[in-house]
Amino acid sequence: MKEEILTTQDLHLYYGDKEALKGINLNFDEKGITALIGPSGCGKSTYLRTLNRMNDLIPNVTITGTIKFKGDDLYAPSADTVQIRKEIGMVFQQPNPFPFSIYDNVIYGLRIAGEKDKEKLDAVVEKSLRQAAVWDEVKDHLHESALALSGGQQQRVCIARVLAVSPEIILLDEPTSALDPVSSSQIEATLLNLRHDYTIIIVTHNLQQASRIADRTAFFMNGELIEVDQTKNIFMNPANKQTEDYISGRFG
Repeated sequence: MKEEILTTQDLHLYYGDKEALKGINLNFDEKGITALIGPSGCGKSTYLRTLNRMNDLIPNVTITGTIKFKGDDLYAPSADTVQIRKEIGMVFQQPNPFPFSIYDNVIYGLRIAGEKDKEKLDAVVEKSLRQAAVWDEVKDHLHESALALSGGQQQRVCIARVLAVSPEIILLDEPTSALDPVSSSQIEATLLNLRHDYTIIIVTHNLQQASRIADRTAFFMNGELIEVDQTKNIFMNPANKQTEDYISGRFG
């Protein structure tokens, strides 16, 4: 039996007076991939950002309810947001490598944490880039700018940068929407390999992508969680009419 690693109970989020999340109850087991789907503006990316407190950076946001990571309240006054974002990493829609070398991108988090052992840093760079399935393409260019890479390579380097600090959960906000089909399939293959070692939560507009890679899929609509189930059930036999209408393309 898998253990729950992350739980959200009665989660509400307001931008000013506007309620963007309306009482979300959704839990995540250790390991595997959960896809969050739904039409634009349904709250799935907003929900994702609450899971490592990225919404703290947005003014006028109010959050109520409970989010617990391994039993600890993520929003407790004593919670350390730097530590939270190390354990619950985020990969964004647009690849966002820092304007320095591939090597320095990957070790950025470790350097900030004070790691200076070159042997250890070298090992982490290779391991993380291998896990992100981009090592063979960049191993001879580690000290060249990450900005010179293709979009797909940049996104895999960003995944490696998250992996380098040994997270337990990886959040991805439409990580392939800005990429070409070949790069997208490489990212999907990378995530399928990582799912055995990490809890992965991915927001995607691409229903085919969700059906290909996700173990579980959660459908959001108008700030509410409509349904969550094994992916094959969501796509083949949804319990809710709204889910069926979205999956079949009647709206959204």
